[in-house]
Amino acid sequence: MLATMCDTIVVVEPDRVLFAKNSDRDPNEAQLLDWQPRHRHPEGDRVRATWISIDQVSETAAVLLSRPFWMWGAEMGANEHGVVIGNEAVFTGEPYGPPGLTGMDLVRLGLERAGTATAAVEVITTLLERHGQGGGCGHEKREFTYHNSFIVADPHEAWVLETAGRHWATEHVTSGARSISNGLTIPGFAERYSDRLHTHFSRCALRRSLTESAAGRATGPGDLMGALREHGTGGWAPRYSPVTGAMSAPCMHAGGLVASSQTTGSWVAELGPAGCSHWVTATAAPCTGLFKPVSVGEPLDLGPEPVDRFDDRCLWWRHEVLHRRALEDPEALVPLFASERDEVEARWLQDPPEPAAAFAEADELLRSWTDRVRAAGAHDRRPPWVRRYWRVRNTRAAMPSAMNPTAGAAR
Repeated sequence: MLATMCDTIVVVEPDRVLFAKNSDRDPNEAQLLDWQPRHRHPEGDRVRATWISIDQVSETAAVLLSRPFWMWGAEMGANEHGVVIGNEAVFTGEPYGPPGLTGMDLVRLGLERAGTATAAVEVITTLLERHGQGGGCGHEKREFTYHNSFIVADPHEAWVLETAGRHWATEHVTSGARSISNGLTIPGFAERYSDRLHTHFSRCALRRSLTESAAGRATGPGDLMGALREHGTGGWAPRYSPVTGAMSAPCMHAGGLVASSQTTGSWVAELGPAGCSHWVTATAAPCTGLFKPVSVGEPLDLGPEPVDRFDDRCLWWRHEVLHRRALEDPEALVPLFASERDEVEARWLQDPPEPAAAFAEADELLRSWTDRVRAAGAHDRRPPWVRRYWRVRNTRAAMPSAMNPTAGAAR
């Protein structure tokens, strides 16, 4: 089953670079923000990535990562030098080797070891050639594996990097919009290495069409936030397929019988020579989430690290009560809070608050919005197979019974 889809966008302008990514993974695979400071390492030190250990470098940069709770590597992140990276699963005809570095490991290593986008590409390709890529990358199906593509950007430029086993190709993005999804796109490399069947079922061509169109119209970070919320239906409700769920749009919702994936984290960045700004949901489903400002150098206390069971001390899981209820009837329930959310984001984009203050305000809003959707009398209007899919995931996560205000959290 395909389970780890993503979409990444970059827009390169003369005086700035815009970046955005949705990370799509298994529905209960909580994703956390992980701040790592700059650090000096002793000679001969080793670093344990997700599946293998490799030689450490003498100094690693400060980074902010958005990573699945059980992985060492990250789906997306930024470093103190203004470099951002996002990765995608891609499906190729190259054989899958023994455990090596995962795509998420390569994201983190590129951020920790490089001061520019160009240098990060060199870090990733050198490590790829030396150690290979491989090892389980799924949560529900740990053995699920794939190859990877990346967008690597800094305040001046961006690169698309695509891989197949230890082979790779790059495309330099010096102006305009570019997006990647779960298929190879670099001419020549794509024709040679793409696995057409798995690439087709990933629905990546449909999603990439939506993201590239949105990126071409984008005038700022707010437009890219909108692009990450796109369902491709003109409304709040996604379109579900029995085969792939709602995998045909960037704001992805699980529920397919063959392939299924859920957006579990979202990131937007504006990179400029004078400084970089980052906004993250730190929650699943950007259509029900709020983009909040964060800083690479300003760690926040967001409670205990989430795992794959409900814990209302964790922001990611608190938001799941809102998300999972709202998606039962999004056309009725999302409008109960969407306009207020959009107003808050517009205010923050105009005059960004300190991250701690923004997260505190966001938590109060989340409580209010959750109360509104809990109190609404809407019924679950999703197709029967989608309802069954989510009943299983809610049970596995020990979600509050019926997600009502009086149910206790499972600890």
